[in-house]
Amino acid sequence: MSAYLRLRAVPPPALRNSATWLERLFETDAGTVRHRAGRPRGETPGRRYLDQERIYAGAPPYRAENRPQTQVVLGGRPVFRPGRHRSPLRVLTAAQARRVAEFLATADFDALWDFARGELLPRYGGVSAESETWGAFASAHRELRAFYIRTADSGDAVVKWIPGEAGSGDPEGAALRG
Repeated sequence: MSAYLRLRAVPPPALRNSATWLERLFETDAGTVRHRAGRPRGETPGRRYLDQERIYAGAPPYRAENRPQTQVVLGGRPVFRPGRHRSPLRVLTAAQARRVAEFLATADFDALWDFARGELLPRYGGVSAESETWGAFASAHRELRAFYIRTADSGDAVVKWIPGEAGSGDPEGAALRG
């Protein structure tokens, strides 16, 4: 399964608490944007974004009261969309996005990988495929770090569309999977 974790940076004054309004942020044809910009700003391709979440969710605590590593991939306040089988959109405030950016700017990817590697490697071909697997996750980490740092520098909030989020039964996620 491959999927897209779709992220958009939004200036806080423009942010709406409307699922319909938030969905419109993602209406751009990804192929057109990719062609124009080389790589769409705010769209991080990733195989098994739930596995990418594992890289961060198992990270050592940042501070007990504030764990930005749990916000990187799946975190954020859910904004529920009509229809019980549609995954919610997720919103991080500008302050939360800034904390995630600070975490990612200082995170040691090799340490994060070492913590998650035993669980992830069997899903990607085992030890013989570790170099390729590490490279794919490291690349996604760099893309997430760059996105969050740019977003924090702009003072923006983050809106996430996580197609087919675990347990959501989101039929639209299937259209985005390869």
